Amino acid sequence: MIKKVLTIAGSDCSGGAGIQADIKTITAHKMYAMSAITALTAQNTTGVYGIFDASPEFIENQIDCIFQDIRPDAIKIGMVSNSRTIETIVEKLIQYQAENIVIDPVMVSTSGSELLSYEARETLIYKLLPLGTVITPNIPEAQVLCGFKIENEEDMVRAAVSISKNIHGAVLVKGGHLVHDAVDLLYENNSPYWFKSERVITTNTHGTGCTLSSAIACNLAEGKSLYESIERAKEYLTGALKAGLDLGKGSGPLEHTYWW
Repeated sequence: MIKKVLTIAGSDCSGGAGIQADIKTITAHKMYAMSAITALTAQNTTGVYGIFDASPEFIENQIDCIFQDIRPDAIKIGMVSNSRTIETIVEKLIQYQAENIVIDPVMVSTSGSELLSYEARETLIYKLLPLGTVITPNIPEAQVLCGFKIENEEDMVRAAVSISKNIHGAVLVKGGHLVHDAVDLLYENNSPYWFKSERVITTNTHGTGCTLSSAIACNLAEGKSLYESIERAKEYLTGALKAGLDLGKGSGPLEHTYWW
């Protein structure tokens, strides 16, 4: 039977990030994609120009409709822009005993726009993140979560240890923002695991975090271990970057269907 993956995230009208990137990624993995939209955004490759939040009641309605009919095998959670939204999602994940939860703690867009208020950050950190099978912060997000600057691999380990104290699952600190290496750190069960890959030289990175977290969720849905899920997801992301799609005037999107 086909695997089902749910994305709970914001919509990107330009198609490069958010639920659009998630659905493309899930479909490219030959799985059935479902979505609960947390917010509409007016954005493109140059920035985010408006956010319109869905009501908590409507988000709850969407999640109920999904779980009561087509239960997902894995869940990816992206943009959740306010505390009430986060609390609603937490309640529903607990109610339905959701599994294989990948949380991309979206706080800042690729273009540098703030996507999460301070109050919402606190709710995210102490209520939602502890439910994740794995959380996938990039360097700027990990710095917010751990409270200190990350400049090298040693700092990445310190950050992962610090972040893991507040959650029950694993932490994947994405090192793409470091200058010299394209290296990610998985911290699981008090042990570090490194993923090193070639750095793809491109300015077109819109939606990379969404794409990676969705690909991880797809592999978890298929029954892969977390390590293998991340390894395969990174291979997919590298291919989508190397395909060289060049759209828009800013940080362009990826080619999610490159392996077709």
